[in-house]
Amino acid sequence: MGLKILYAIQGTGNGHVSRAREIVPLLQQHGELDILISGTQADVALSQPLAYKLHGFSFIFGKKGGVHHYQTWKNMDLLRFRRDMRSLPIEEYNLIVNDFEPVTAWACKVKGIESVSLSHQAAFKSRKVPRPKTIDWGKKILSHYAPTTHHIGFHFARYDSFIHTPVIRSEIRQLETSDLGHYTVYLPALDDRILVNRLKQVPGVKWEVFSKHTKTSYRDGDVFVNPVNNAAFNKSLASCTGLYTGGGFEGPAEALYLGKKLLVSPMKFQYEQQCNAYALKQFDLPVIWASNRNPLPVIQNWVENPQQHKFDFPDETEKIVADMVKQYAR
Repeated sequence: MGLKILYAIQGTGNGHVSRAREIVPLLQQHGELDILISGTQADVALSQPLAYKLHGFSFIFGKKGGVHHYQTWKNMDLLRFRRDMRSLPIEEYNLIVNDFEPVTAWACKVKGIESVSLSHQAAFKSRKVPRPKTIDWGKKILSHYAPTTHHIGFHFARYDSFIHTPVIRSEIRQLETSDLGHYTVYLPALDDRILVNRLKQVPGVKWEVFSKHTKTSYRDGDVFVNPVNNAAFNKSLASCTGLYTGGGFEGPAEALYLGKKLLVSPMKFQYEQQCNAYALKQFDLPVIWASNRNPLPVIQNWVENPQQHKFDFPDETEKIVADMVKQYAR
C-alpha cells in the first residue's frame, strides 16, 4: 500500500498556487495525493482536481495599497472554520504538507498529528531572516496562522539550514528573455486608475500594467492596462526592462531569476510583505514604503538607472520534496 499524502494550499494571492503547480507533480511521484485549497483571491489555478475546497481565512486586497480590513473581517466565518477543521479526515494520511493553509494546520495541532510546512512563511521560523524592527500584529498572525510541527522554508537567500532559494516555476525557467524597453507592473492591492495617474507622470516610458480591478484592456497614454492573465504576464515579464510589483515573494523572485530590474512596494498592514521588502533592501534594491507620500522620485530614479544584481536560484525542488517525504512520512 502506497503513501497517502495531503497537500494543503493557501488560496490568497498567486504565489502559493504558483509554487503548488511545481510541487504537485513531484508529490504525485511519491504516493496518492489529495489537494486541499482554502481561501480566495488567487488568479491562477491548478490543473489537477481538488479533493477539498474550503472557505478558510483570506486577507482581502483593497484598492488603495493595503489589506481591506472590513472585508477581511466580514469574510471570516469561525463556525465554518471549526466545522471544516473537525470534518477533515487527516488521520488517513501518512504525510500532511502545508503551504500556509490554516484549516489543516489547526486540525493537525488539535489532534496532535505532525505536519510539515513547505512555504515561504516557514522561513520566518528562523531568527536569521531579515525583518524590520517594528511591533506589528502581523508577527502574531505569521507565527500562529498555520502552525505545523516541521518547517521547510523558501527565501531570497539561504539564511538558515532549513531555508532554500525560491521555487521558480518551469514555465518561468523556460522563458526566453529579451528587453523590449517596457516596464511590467503588478500591484494587486492598488486600483489601476490610481496607478495610471501615477505612471503617466514618468514621461517616455512604456508601462504594461496587470490589474485585478479591471475586466477589459485599455490604454491611457503610454500606460497599457490588462486584466490579470498568466500567459500574457509571463510574456510581458520575459521581455520587460523591469518589474514594479508588491512585496510578495514569488513575483520578485521570478524577476530576479530572469535578471530584470526590480522595484517593490509592499502592501500596507501586511507584515510578511514588509519583511520581504526589508530583505530586498539589504541587497540594495529599491523599495517604496507605505509611508512614502510621493513615490514618483523613487520610480523615476529606478527607471533612469541600471540595476546590478546576481541571484542564483538553482532548481532543487525535486530533491527538497524527495527528502521531505523520506524524513517526515509516517
